[in-house]
Amino acid sequence: MNTLTRLLIAGFVIVLILALWIRAERGRLLLPSTWKFMKAAGIKRILNFSALNAYVYGRWSQKYLKILGDFIFPHFGKRVRTWWINRYHGKVLTLDQAKQIINLDHNIPLQDLEQIIPYKTARNIVMEGNPELAVYDCICRSRKEDACEPRDVCLVIGQPIVDFLIEHQPVKSRRITQQEALDILDAEHKRGHMHTAWFKDAMLDRFYSICNCCKCCCLGVEAMVKYDSPMITSSGYVAEVDSEKCTSCKSCEKNCIFDAIQINDTARVNWEKCMGCGVCVDKCKNNAIKLTLDEKKGKPFEINLLH
Repeated sequence: MNTLTRLLIAGFVIVLILALWIRAERGRLLLPSTWKFMKAAGIKRILNFSALNAYVYGRWSQKYLKILGDFIFPHFGKRVRTWWINRYHGKVLTLDQAKQIINLDHNIPLQDLEQIIPYKTARNIVMEGNPELAVYDCICRSRKEDACEPRDVCLVIGQPIVDFLIEHQPVKSRRITQQEALDILDAEHKRGHMHTAWFKDAMLDRFYSICNCCKCCCLGVEAMVKYDSPMITSSGYVAEVDSEKCTSCKSCEKNCIFDAIQINDTARVNWEKCMGCGVCVDKCKNNAIKLTLDEKKGKPFEINLLH
């Protein structure tokens, strides 16, 4: 291969990469939110490709999770799954815990969160008061044709991630107010869906989203139930049944996301499986179930207990 041919091939590759980049940037060389995210990420994340991982995740998140959930994660061994979970994981929230985050009105630095988030990522974070908010089409539901509705239920929290999402996914996302976010949480809770706070190392090593998860679509729940991978940790609570009030109506058994409740003569909770999401509490028409704080399940992500 002569020098001219090498130069032509190199030129073609450069032009192709540039064309793909401009397409990803929606016809711009660099969108303001991309520059803002790069500055927040820092040179270290850029050089070790963590920023690139974040860019791909944010720009093509539906495709990212579809490939991960359908083709990659099922073939991971236990060691690789553990490595992945250390970098991308969720914490179950009760409805009240989720609302506390949305209503936060001042900055709170959180340090040494091993008992709250038992992973290496996001142990030193700052919860930003009056956070900017966006709602995004659920990336787990979007990967399925027969997914639960509605799909615009994922709450993205804080800068520069909100701006990046709005600029790169203008059709599938929109800015919302605190009240709109609270309304989404209430509506999803009534549908029997679980609230989870998500952390990802590439997303600036911090909490960045509250998702409203269902059993049939959520990749995190699928990892827990199908692959025995603890991608989601407990809220710090566990369901407790009052056998005298229980009528064995099976509503709790039907609605439990983690199959943690079975009906025999009365509803019985599997302590190991229960994540303390509170779905069963509100689905029980007889008020026979309550959530009880359990230190063995880890500390709850409650703002009023963390500052």
